[in-house]
Amino acid sequence: MPAYHSSLGNTERLGNMALMPIKTQVRGPAPCLPPSEQPDIIDEALYYFKANVFFRNYEIKGEADRVLIYLTLYITECLKKIQKCSTKSQAGNEMYSLAISRFDIPGEPGFPLNGVYAKPSSPEEADSMRQYFLQLRHEIGLRLVEKVFENTEGKPSKWWTCFAKKKFMDKSLSGPGGMN
Repeated sequence: MPAYHSSLGNTERLGNMALMPIKTQVRGPAPCLPPSEQPDIIDEALYYFKANVFFRNYEIKGEADRVLIYLTLYITECLKKIQKCSTKSQAGNEMYSLAISRFDIPGEPGFPLNGVYAKPSSPEEADSMRQYFLQLRHEIGLRLVEKVFENTEGKPSKWWTCFAKKKFMDKSLSGPGGMN
């Protein structure tokens, strides 16, 4: 069975990844979409996460797939934090802290997929890329907390937290000894 790829297309690029519009209130370089039933890249990442996280190899079929890869890796990091939380508000605080914590972007030595992502061509592009990742991290954290705590018990769903130990493409954004 092949991995799931993004069905969204976009002509705007940042490095060699798509600058996808997202449904968000978080400021950043990504264009904001109005709330609707149409999925954005974050909806796709959450929807395909449980299937894609099992793949060790992932064929990139477009620039949007690079965004999907990053989001899948970041969801895993989020789940590692959420599984230790006992309440929804605590998880929200953890997601905010994780989103704003220092992170590497393509071209920096700590970024796990430098072979897949293009290094920013200028300091301005590097800043835009960092802002884009920050915007994605904030929004995915907010939506993931809603999904993981959508039950009435107030505890994180084991059907989400059981994926915290999985490594998509045998990679981790935290690296050895980081964010864990």
